[in-house]
Amino acid sequence: MRSDEQVIRQRPGWLIPAAVFVVTALLSGMVLLYYLGPAPTSFIEEHPSPTARTDPVPLSVGGVTFSLPQNYIRYRSARKGGTFTQVALFAALPDFRGYADADARTFSGNAADSPVINILLHEEQLKLSEADRLHRIYLGYVLDPAGKPAPFGLTRYEFRDDSGYRGEDLFVGRLGTHVVVLRCVRLSAQVPSPSCLREMRLAHHAALSYRFKRAQLSRWREIASGVETLIHSFMRSR
Repeated sequence: MRSDEQVIRQRPGWLIPAAVFVVTALLSGMVLLYYLGPAPTSFIEEHPSPTARTDPVPLSVGGVTFSLPQNYIRYRSARKGGTFTQVALFAALPDFRGYADADARTFSGNAADSPVINILLHEEQLKLSEADRLHRIYLGYVLDPAGKPAPFGLTRYEFRDDSGYRGEDLFVGRLGTHVVVLRCVRLSAQVPSPSCLREMRLAHHAALSYRFKRAQLSRWREIASGVETLIHSFMRSR
């Protein structure tokens, strides 16, 4: 007969493998989160915060100084002024006005024919003109480099489906001596409110891009002239 001291207390055979599995799963999850998870800033992404105040804010982007009325600035953080890599603005057709409380629904909406133009001032190191961007980049991804005549004095190019611009059309026009290049998302069930994008240089290392609804494409000349006039009126150094 065995004494109590001779009794060997054995752990269940599954305990150690289970512990190893849990630790491995936790470590794997941490690695996946590190490499594939969202960056910490995505959890604190800033939301639009328009204001009707019009007092100017001095700031600089890409070596260019601007004096921007607060009601054109989309996010609160930029209204403190200073130096930025990019600043988001907005304005509304037909007079390129800034935000006003009476226009709150217009500026917050996303209708297919919205009159709001979203503008981004940003740094640009490449210093590509629109003509350079057209010939060096875009025309290499279209079905027909000759293009086809389109309404409103534009030439239309269709991007290939195997390009990074699939689902978009390229429109090219002239405003005086300047080439205007517009990338427009096609209307689809997935994109019921498509936009057009233009990118252009300003000065030094500063560039400008703006978006407007594709339904407003007939006004591309008015929009191009209005945006350029508006932004240059805000510039304080060239």
